[in-house]
Parts: sequence; C-alpha cells; structure tokens
Amino acid sequence: MTLTIDLSSSSTLSPVATPPAEQATAAAVVAASLSSLSQLSARLPYTSGTMSHPNNSTNVFGTTSANATEVSNDTEIDYTFDRWGINSDLDGILVPIVFGIIFVVGLVGNGTLIISVVANKVMRNVPNILIVSLSVGDFLLILISVPVASTLYTFINWPYGWVVCKANHFLQTVSLGVSVFTLTALSADRYVAIVDPMAKLAGRTQRTTIAVAVAIWVVSIVLAIPDAVFSTVVSNKVEHLKTIVVSCAEYPPEMSSIYPRVFTLIHLFIFFILPILTISFFYAMMARILIRSSDSVPTESKTGAANHQRQIAARKKVAHVVLSFVIIFIVCWLPRYVYVMWFHFDPSDYSLFWHTFKITAFCLKFINSCVNPFALYFLSGQFRKFYNRYLFCCCRRVRYTSLEPTSTMHHLHSTTRRSSPTNMSMVHSQSMC
Repeated sequence: MTLTIDLSSSSTLSPVATPPAEQATAAAVVAASLSSLSQLSARLPYTSGTMSHPNNSTNVFGTTSANATEVSNDTEIDYTFDRWGINSDLDGILVPIVFGIIFVVGLVGNGTLIISVVANKVMRNVPNILIVSLSVGDFLLILISVPVASTLYTFINWPYGWVVCKANHFLQTVSLGVSVFTLTALSADRYVAIVDPMAKLAGRTQRTTIAVAVAIWVVSIVLAIPDAVFSTVVSNKVEHLKTIVVSCAEYPPEMSSIYPRVFTLIHLFIFFILPILTISFFYAMMARILIRSSDSVPTESKTGAANHQRQIAARKKVAHVVLSFVIIFIVCWLPRYVYVMWFHFDPSDYSLFWHTFKITAFCLKFINSCVNPFALYFLSGQFRKFYNRYLFCCCRRVRYTSLEPTSTMHHLHSTTRRSSPTNMSMVHSQSMC
C-alpha cells in the first residue's frame, strides 16, 4: 500500500518532532521511539490502543511492512504503515488470553442466568427481572466489545475503522450505565422489601419492574451518545521512525484539553460516585431497620420468635446477594477511574507501575461483566440448582412448582404466616432466587 502525502496542504497526519537518531545505538533508537509516542499521546489523551500517557509510553513499534511516501520540500521520505502490526511485548500476549477466558466464561455464565429466569416461571420475580436486565447488558458487551478489546494490546495500530471505534466506546458506556443503575434499582427494591414488605403486593410489580429496566436502558443509551459522537480514529506519524500510527481516541485531537477533564469528572460522578452514594444510603437504612427488628423479637411463643428470626435471616441473605454485586462493581471499576483521573490531572511521568495498573484496570472492567453469575451460584441455592441443571446436568429435572421452605432465600420477608395464598404470592415476588 502506497500513500502520497503533500505537506503543503492540510492533512490529518500530525508531524512529531523527535531528537536526532543518526548517532544512536539500538537502545537509543528505542528510547527515541518512546519519546515520539509520548508526544503523540499528548494529542491523544484517551485512546483505545497502545498509547497511554502524555508524558511517556512503554510500547515500541514492531516490524512494519506496508510502505508510504511523503513529499516535502522536494525531498521524498518513505513512511511505513502496517495495519496489522503485532506488539510482541508481554502485554500483547497475556491480555488476549485473559480476554479469551472472559469471553467464554461471560457468555456461558450470563447466558445460563438469562435462560434460568426466562425459561422458569418460578424465577420470574422482581429482583430477578432486574438481574436479567443486568446480565443482558453484560452479555452484549462480552459478545461484541470483548473480541475487539482483546486485541488493543496485540496490534500496534487500530485496524477496525471508525465505525467499530465509535461502537466500542458507545457499547462500553451503555453496559456500564445498565450495570450501575440496575444495582441502584436492586438496592432500592431490597430496601422496600425489608422496610415495607406489604408494599410489594400493590400494583403489577413485574410490569413496573420491566418498565424500570427499560428506562434504565434508555437512560444509559442517551448518556452514551457523547461517546459515539466524539470518539474517532486518529492518524499520526513518527518522523524519525518513518512510521504512521493509527489509534481509536475517545476525543478528537483538535478538541481542547479542558473537555476531556470535564467529561471525565461528569462521567465519574454519574456512573460511579452518585450511584455508590445512593446504594450506600439504602444499605445504611436497611442495616438500621434490621438491627431494630432483631431487637424487637415477638415473645408470645417460641414458634413465633423462631419464625421471626428466620425471616430476619432471609432478608439479610437477599440483601447480601445484591451487596455482593455492588462490591464486585466497585472492585472492578474503581481502578479504572483511578487511572483515568491520574491520566488527566496528574502531570507525573508514565511509569512501569502505571502501565501495569492501566492494563489491570482495563481487564477488571471487563471481568465485572462475567463474575455476577458466579456470585449468584455461590450465594443462591435456587440459582445453583438451575445452573447445575443447564450446565452440568447433575441434578434431576424436577418441576419447581413451589418455593422450597428449607431455602433461606425464599423465607417470608415479613412477620405474617406463610399459609395464606396472599402471603405466598408475596414470598414469590420478594424472593431473590
């Protein structure tokens, strides 16, 4: 492939000044490469590719093959561009392996979770509908974005074009919004179930829950539109290496540096700080009510006291499942936000520590999309039975016509008796799994 570039006219390729390399040894050439990439990164503050920070980078160009020609001041300069050039560093090998595991485990886990709820009427209750919505978002992210993201550290250049670039950023933000807003809705649902269990009987709760899930998707899509609009493919050239670099950037290089900082702060507040504070409020209120409830055990009979204690334990069990999702989300996304904030607001040099931290955070945000089914498997006996049925075929195919009285996840979330048909309906609507 041959390119002829006239520097006398405008071009999307941005020249980068670098120190002379005529006297350099092989090690000095590598150092010069790093310097050039750091200057390129200054114009690409938030990229999907190998570049990392305005002040430095640890990635080195591999072997290039396709030739390009630049004409400037009557002097012909050969540039090379390898669309599928491979990064031979360790991260270019390990990241695809990790993402291959995420892809298989995420599709199988989330797919089984969705089937377990959709195909079994007994599982279609309010919290499980929200969990399915969350799993659908994770499933789509893993199916579409993970294969692309797995190669960001493998290829030196972005090889997929601007459509995939925009779609990748857009889908990641949609999945993030669906995850965190669904966790907030689940926390609110658990709060209502514990504070006022009888309120769950009012209205058509499943239809309302589906409407809430749809609203969460709509809001997440709207909030992800800026990512689709501004993300773009950017081309740059490294003069002393005679190389053209193509990357997928979240912001156009001509955009003011203020915008990425403001956008990052807004993103952090909407998708992380505000939801976590809201969830913390709900759980603080739940803890307060559960403590008061445990101190006021009915004493009219031993049976009544025992039933009350079982109900308290069941409420805590359900809340623990949702809390586990929240903790997983924080663990998986906090490192990413730490890195992004450092990237935009700290002028310190990009070091090996930050390079390792960046890759770890990059992997963790996708791992978040495949670990929730594992949490349900270990915390929910009912989900575990359906997982075993569909995945391992190690359980007899029995028809679940009623909730098991021995499962703490299905105990009544109030002090009423379970023999009443109305109360049985309430058990079904409030149980997590």
